[in-house]
Amino acid sequence: MPARDPKLYFYDTIADRFDELANAYDVRRRLEIVFDELLGPADLKGLSVLDVGCGSGFFSREAARRGARVTSLDIAMRLLEQTRRKVVSDRVNADACALPFTDGAFDLVMSSECIEHTLDPKLALREIHRVTRPGGRLLVTVPNQTWHFSATIAHIFKLRPFEGYENWLGWWEIRRILGSLHARIDHMRGFHLVPPLFRPTWPLLRRMDAFGRTLGPAMLNIAVLATKTSPGP
Repeated sequence: MPARDPKLYFYDTIADRFDELANAYDVRRRLEIVFDELLGPADLKGLSVLDVGCGSGFFSREAARRGARVTSLDIAMRLLEQTRRKVVSDRVNADACALPFTDGAFDLVMSSECIEHTLDPKLALREIHRVTRPGGRLLVTVPNQTWHFSATIAHIFKLRPFEGYENWLGWWEIRRILGSLHARIDHMRGFHLVPPLFRPTWPLLRRMDAFGRTLGPAMLNIAVLATKTSPGP
């Protein structure tokens, strides 16, 4: 049996500290963007929702709070235990690049800041599309490849305590992948004009997010909501 890739399973090693190590502003802002700005006030009641790369469960918890039947998936078993403490959901230990579900299994598939930590984020995005039902929606947030240098700098100066894979996708790359899958992009926007490392910058960053559609290709993070228009590959 091959040895486990330590970079692929890095987040399992920090599961007990995951929430305290995360940037509080970033997590809160992503929850707002996913549930209030992209999904909007639409009721998720009764919908089957898959949370790919659920981390410690914040996004699963919010989907469940809005009435969804949630499946929480992560490659890190210890993070799934953290999720169990936040929300009642079906928990699945698996790789985002090989989702263990049939085609079209879910009404909504969401993944926030996960696929960049996989070996192949393009494949992970295709897998997310595959398990979304025709007419269903997929919602992904991911760091923008344009800003990949910031992760390198943060690592050098120990400003970011993470050691996993950092395979970021770009704005136009995401559009090309979804276009090839015949997924209709309903909303696509950027957020975080610069990395939200320091609290004094947070109010300004929040105001600048209002320009997320026009400045999206130049911003640190990308959020995209798409509809699966055909069974596709």
